[in-house]
Order: sequence, then structure tokens, then C-alpha cells
Amino acid sequence: MQDRKVTPDMVPVIKLARGLKYNYARIASYFQINQGRIADVMKGRLFPNIPPAGNLPPDFPQA
Repeated sequence: MQDRKVTPDMVPVIKLARGLKYNYARIASYFQINQGRIADVMKGRLFPNIPPAGNLPPDFPQA
């Protein structure tokens, strides 16, 4: 199975969700991506200059 790519549209939500203490698995499941891609965003390896979102999407799973 090919690993999906993180897009710039995903990054603000990933950063906000991590700031709200969502675990990597829940975020990765929502976007259907590998947990390693979440780590890449959080470590600044992907899209480091994109800020967190103001709100989570309405369909994002609850903590």
C-alpha cells in the first residue's frame, strides 16, 4: 500500500490536534496517513512555516 502524502491543507489541523493532545494514531486515522507523517509535521520536516488551525473540522473525532 502506498503511503499517502501530507498536503499543506492537512498541516494546520495536524498541528492543532497535537496541541490539543490528540495522539498520533487518531490524527493519522482521520487523514488516512501513516503516523510517521504526523511526526514529520510535528518535527518540522514537512511544512514548518504553516501555523496551526483555529478550529478542528466538525467531523474530527472527539477526544
